[in-house]
Amino acid sequence: MTIEDTTEFIKALEDAGELKRIKTQVDVDLEIAEILRRTMYANGPAVLFENVKNYDMPVLANAFGSMKRLQIGLGMSDFTEIGQRIVDMTKMEIPSGILNKLKKLPELSRMGEIFPKLEKSGPVTEVIDESPSFNKIPILKTWHKDAGRFITLGLVATKHPETGIRNLGVYRMQVIDEKHALMHWQKHKRGAHHHDISKEKGERIEVAIIIGGDPATVFSAIAPVPEGLDKYLFAGITRQSGIKTVKCKTIDLEVPANAEIVLEGYVDPNDIREEGPFGDHTGYYTPKEPYPTFTLTGMMRRQKPVYLTTIVGKPILEDAYIGKVIEQSFLPLIRMFQPEVVDFAMPAAGWFQGMAIISIKKRYPGQAKKVMMGLWGLGQLALTKVFVVVDDDINVHDIDDVIWAITTRMDAARDTIIINNAPT
Repeated sequence: MTIEDTTEFIKALEDAGELKRIKTQVDVDLEIAEILRRTMYANGPAVLFENVKNYDMPVLANAFGSMKRLQIGLGMSDFTEIGQRIVDMTKMEIPSGILNKLKKLPELSRMGEIFPKLEKSGPVTEVIDESPSFNKIPILKTWHKDAGRFITLGLVATKHPETGIRNLGVYRMQVIDEKHALMHWQKHKRGAHHHDISKEKGERIEVAIIIGGDPATVFSAIAPVPEGLDKYLFAGITRQSGIKTVKCKTIDLEVPANAEIVLEGYVDPNDIREEGPFGDHTGYYTPKEPYPTFTLTGMMRRQKPVYLTTIVGKPILEDAYIGKVIEQSFLPLIRMFQPEVVDFAMPAAGWFQGMAIISIKKRYPGQAKKVMMGLWGLGQLALTKVFVVVDDDINVHDIDDVIWAITTRMDAARDTIIINNAPT
């Protein structure tokens, strides 16, 4: 069963004993984050803070903080299904002849069900706020040395200025004042690419920040999908049903109709300010760096919205479980490009981007290097610091087994490759 929004997700988690309601008053300034860190490090439940100081909006966090919760949210236990659906779509042949076309009708009909569908209105259009402000939302400050409050689980919606292909990405945003926030668009991210194209044209880019919605769409925003794949379509592939969208009021973008809150605005390429520091998922503060500014122009929301957020820090926190699902869901795609790959793991302690372990069915000398180089050139895997390739008798998900293989089978002089000046 597809979970359609945050309210349904809360109910499903509560029914499964995976959610705790906190009725005691809590503060967005460090207190909620500290409670969440202790909860996450103790493998605790999702938490719904119902009494947030100075706000009439509850805060939901750690909703994706276990494999069980992700299974509930995505409606599946085998996450490789997601990647396999994409692989199957690439193999679909256009039928010739009336008989073959008739045979393909059920399959083509199912394909049509995953495309987004534009609606006139939806739950997120219940309230159109004429005086939008970041100060109306219980955005957290999570670490003492953070530069301020950061949106950490906003789904940032843009569209390619030339092709119109839509993107959803999760990029942190530092709130500057009630109308402005800094957009942490790293150069290798698709949202930044859209921004750069607009900048070259001398134009600002319209952006929508989506808070909440169904778990599959949230996951789709985080997942690094193949270049050229519309993220709204990918959400439909993940959900196995197309998402419903509505038009924004102040910008020309469509957003999920089942969101809790939508913040509308634009990013001006000429308005650059210092962002940070920020306590990041590596366990260290990222320093101050220049990033473009988002200006808020509109706000839509439900009558009683829930603010969905997360916190990051030294692993293992909520993002580790999302990373494991991404790892599993994209295994079929990796095999499509590298057929000799048997299994694939990105250890949580390596904050996923830091290390990848791959097992292969080796047939010839140097094959491990071929696989490693191929994966290093594949999308976001280009940012991976360390690749370890092992034989297919090694369990890549058992770090002890991997260490045993390294220490008994590796010749460091022969088997180690160092690539200088690579982006990580």
